[in-house]
Amino acid sequence: MSLAFSEDTRARHERMLARYPNREAAILPTLHLAQREFGHLSAEAIAYVASLLGFTPARVEGVATFYTMYNRKPVGKYHLQVCRNLSCSLMGAEHLIEHVAGRLGVRPGETTADGKFTLSTVECLGSCGTAPVMQVNDDYYEDLSEDKVDAILDGLR
Repeated sequence: MSLAFSEDTRARHERMLARYPNREAAILPTLHLAQREFGHLSAEAIAYVASLLGFTPARVEGVATFYTMYNRKPVGKYHLQVCRNLSCSLMGAEHLIEHVAGRLGVRPGETTADGKFTLSTVECLGSCGTAPVMQVNDDYYEDLSEDKVDAILDGLR
């Protein structure tokens, strides 16, 4: 296996494991570390996480594919995830998704040709009271409008 955590990430993983007496509870945070380290969770990354924790790749794959926060293929430098669940949709998320798609020239699930932006739709970002919401990498943007989205995109260019 050619993938391996860097020395720093390996140390973070060891400290993190000490907090979980049950290794199964460590699957999610280990997947987060792997995604941060490798950019996305390839089959090789899944196998590496499985070997670190003593599970089969199928067990770890099942966890990774259940959650939308894990990227199974490479994403752009900026991963834009727009909530399209009920509260966000009622507040105009579908329109904002179309607006972002038009600005970037991609459809949801696609990455711009320069690899800078990936647009995704998600079912819930847990911020219904501030809908519509978009997550860009680890940052939330709430109470969105076309103008706010344009300012966000302009700031990322």
